[in-house]
Amino acid sequence: MIVRVSDKVSETRDDPTDDGTWSAPLATGRSAAGEGRAAPGAPPAATSDTAVPVDALPEDRYLNRELSWLDFNSRVLALAEDASLPLLERAKFLAIFASNLDEFYMVRVAGLKRRDETGLSVRSADGLSPREQLSLIAKRTQEIAERHARTFLDRIVPELAAEGIDIVRWSEVTEDERVRLTEYFNSQVFPVLTPLAVDPAHPFPYISGLSLNLAVTVKDSTTGGEHFARVKVPDNVDRFVQLRRGEPTSIPAFLPMEELIAAHLDVLFPGLQIVEHHAFRITRNADFEVEEDRDEDLLQALERELARRRFGSPVRLEVADDMTDHMLGLLLRELDVDPGDVIQVPGLLDLSCLWQVYGVDRPMLKDAPFVPATHSAFGERETPKSIFSTLRDGDVLLHHPYDSFSTSVQRFIEQAAADPHVLAIKQTLYRTSGDSPIVNALIAAAEAGKQVVTLVEIKARFDEQANIAWARKLEQAGVHVVYGLVGLKTHCKTCLVVRREGSTIRRYCHIGTGNYNPKTARLYEDVGLITADEEIGADLTDLFNSLTGYSRKENYRNLLVAPFGVRAGIVDRIEAEVRAHREGRDSRIRLKANALVDEQVIDALYWASSEGVRVEVVVRGICALKPGVPGLSENIEVRSILGRFLEHSRVLHFKAIDEYWIGSADMMHRNLDRRVEVMAQVRDGRLTEQLGAMLDSAMDTTTRCWVLQSDGSWSASPASGETVRDHQVSLMRQRRYTGS
Repeated sequence: MIVRVSDKVSETRDDPTDDGTWSAPLATGRSAAGEGRAAPGAPPAATSDTAVPVDALPEDRYLNRELSWLDFNSRVLALAEDASLPLLERAKFLAIFASNLDEFYMVRVAGLKRRDETGLSVRSADGLSPREQLSLIAKRTQEIAERHARTFLDRIVPELAAEGIDIVRWSEVTEDERVRLTEYFNSQVFPVLTPLAVDPAHPFPYISGLSLNLAVTVKDSTTGGEHFARVKVPDNVDRFVQLRRGEPTSIPAFLPMEELIAAHLDVLFPGLQIVEHHAFRITRNADFEVEEDRDEDLLQALERELARRRFGSPVRLEVADDMTDHMLGLLLRELDVDPGDVIQVPGLLDLSCLWQVYGVDRPMLKDAPFVPATHSAFGERETPKSIFSTLRDGDVLLHHPYDSFSTSVQRFIEQAAADPHVLAIKQTLYRTSGDSPIVNALIAAAEAGKQVVTLVEIKARFDEQANIAWARKLEQAGVHVVYGLVGLKTHCKTCLVVRREGSTIRRYCHIGTGNYNPKTARLYEDVGLITADEEIGADLTDLFNSLTGYSRKENYRNLLVAPFGVRAGIVDRIEAEVRAHREGRDSRIRLKANALVDEQVIDALYWASSEGVRVEVVVRGICALKPGVPGLSENIEVRSILGRFLEHSRVLHFKAIDEYWIGSADMMHRNLDRRVEVMAQVRDGRLTEQLGAMLDSAMDTTTRCWVLQSDGSWSASPASGETVRDHQVSLMRQRRYTGS
């Protein structure tokens, strides 16, 4: 029987974390939870308007998305362990791992705990209840947290020391240095510290999320009584106190701030004996729902919820592994933390502080600088040519960071703002930089009398405050600001410029896979299309009318737009590829994305594989699809490429029907059902050739990557001893020697 499935999925699915976090890549093996057994109680895979034969597929065909994410972060950690990378880059990946894990707990684990506590025992696609997933997450996190800490202590710290960069403890500081550090403590640190005692007159203090703290036990020598106190490590000073050794060479040394404070606890508690002190850190639920009541201003509702974020319930307690059972028991009781949510860490807590160490001026210990190239279409000429004139000659495909963002997308918007013939600029802003030239250009355009409309997505997780500030700044300059749609996040990356040229009106467009952020555009790998195509211009006009008005257009000429059309459009094309294969045409599906979780898309790919269609997937992060299963997915290969740049572009290629698509949507429930996303077809043969070459490089058998196994484990590829090429390095070299 063939089940036809709607383009909607159950609203009981969790949202994953936002994709704006830098998350990077060797591999770790693990058997997936539930592997080798049916998934009792698992929801049926999909019921859609597609012709995928869902009931013929096995119930245990999905990997658990949470454990897959932890495997992804383990690959990030593997980069820190990779001795072939520059030392400070490896330290950076330790910091990235820590930040990633914080966000995972604040959002994903928080969501699972909320479901478990409220009795919503909806099982994941692989058949696990929230409580079962939380148990597996806790065990897996403890394992990789210990590995993370040991990598820092046993490998990075000694190797940094060998290069003259010391991370020291108080016991390793010389007497002269102690004198200088004590002076620094007294003048700069002591005034901002507030020790908080706990006794009948002083309740246990509120511990804010992600703050680093010292739990201290002090003893009154007169009465013999012992008391607990908490000292917060201030977050408005550097985590490391930097020393200079070996003048005049000024070799840097770093002392953790908590070590400095611990060494001076007697100053904070004069007359009392310091019995013990240990570092701890709490992570709180930072996921919240804004009640998008049409009668209330969305901006005010969001600001109210942001104020509540710091008071979220605890979801993780990190403690130094030398903490006594007595002290740990007190924290568990007072913080209302379940023992299963405790992560014991050897050494320093919160290694995101290693960004400070990365800032040391030691270029030999970092990646060689890479300067993006100006795309050949926009290169310098004896007679300067405007971007508008260039686009009238043909479309341009950009590949960041290899192609410069500032001399392409940014210049496009800046030229539009300054051009007297431009009548209107319409743009979406999901995330942007703190000193955004994009925002400045939009303000300049509004001040010049152009009609400027900007949709600022103020619900972009962890960028809410920044986006609220941008929205207000734009409004004050006369820009028409829209905050988004009720119930949806606007995640698409689109810009429309309307220009009068003689007696006609021409529309110029940019559609991309990455944010309008000049800073992350140097770190994130993304693609974008700049075009004067009339159909795309008409489509974006319709889209912006939907975003700013009340229209709910669902069908477009050359775009797929979520939440109505992306999933259905992708599945339709997978089906078309299957039909072409049955007709004997050369068929292949290639998909590059940050994540592949959506069951309907996965089932369609399973069906294509079982029909004999070759499927190649490059996924940076989580993947719930099981490749290489006989009779199900033996024609599917999944690989992950992680490295210097964050692989962020979303590209689809359907060979038999000869279609290439790029866009903002990942194959996830949140993207396909609860966001406005745009996928655009790239039709120019010159540009599709470029996309094909990019995918060829990523899929090359000699490309350094990790390959997903059918049991959910990841293996490093190519095998040891084989020729290995780096996908990103190859692209950098290509731009360096050929321009674009």
